[in-house]
Amino acid sequence: MNTVTSAVTAGAVLAAAAAAGVGVDWVAFLSVLVWAMTAAIVVVGLYALGVRMLIRGGRVPVVAPAEFTDAITVLSPAEARKAERKAEKAARKNPLTAGQKRLARLTAYACFGLCAGAVLFGIYLIVPALHGA
Repeated sequence: MNTVTSAVTAGAVLAAAAAAGVGVDWVAFLSVLVWAMTAAIVVVGLYALGVRMLIRGGRVPVVAPAEFTDAITVLSPAEARKAERKAEKAARKNPLTAGQKRLARLTAYACFGLCAGAVLFGIYLIVPALHGA
């Protein structure tokens, strides 16, 4: 098939679609856009709140040193120990009571759970075999 025939065929398909009333449903498109942006903002916000509450609860996420083959070392063991000491010092200076720390950790875990639930619900909506559509 040459280029002219392809262009004519594509033009015929578009003309037939336009005559049949097939087009873009812009209201539905806008609805999907708004829901997608809202879901993204909610998931990112819940994750950030979860990390913040995890830190307030006394569980500072310190990342262990990572070494890459033929690459750089992200954090030396001495720097990791220093970061752990700073995290322990910050945890000791935390003004929250034990109950408040426990509540902050539970809030963090709830936020992470809601994030996971939102992701799973998105997968459920995307995969038609899961909901029979």
